[in-house]
Amino acid sequence: MRSLPLLWAGAALLGLSACASGPRYDTSQAATGLTAAQVTAAPASHTGARVVWGGVIVATRNQPDYTEVEILSYPLDSNQRPDTGSGEQGRFLAHHAGYLEGVDYAPGRRVTLRGKVTKTLQGKVGDAPYTFPVVQADEIYLWSRDGSAPSSPSIQFGIGVIFSR
Repeated sequence: MRSLPLLWAGAALLGLSACASGPRYDTSQAATGLTAAQVTAAPASHTGARVVWGGVIVATRNQPDYTEVEILSYPLDSNQRPDTGSGEQGRFLAHHAGYLEGVDYAPGRRVTLRGKVTKTLQGKVGDAPYTFPVVQADEIYLWSRDGSAPSSPSIQFGIGVIFSR
């Protein structure tokens, strides 16, 4: 019976950890109010800024030494999840050292990342010219396909009865 309180405490702790969602990037050193559109408007003022940005993947292109992910930016909610119900904030390019699988980082998937604004690049959206801020991504968090945090193991308690003959 002494182990019962310990069991309940463990179950409570596990239950609380199952509620945690999202990447939980530290924003204390990040320019939290800075948007991709603001960087595009004044690139020299924002080069070197640390950011935590997110959005919806438009395209993923693997290069010899890095992967470039084009992202339509959205503000982040309290779980650092892109809030696609709010207005978009421009596009940006995330450069990630190494290879990211394009099937996983497919158009329509949501991502949140932490990194540093390094420059802007001229490109196109359709046939229209576009200036993309570039973020060198330290970490990229890929949300599940439905936009929620990855599922945690579920724990259920119950009382069972076994009948045998």
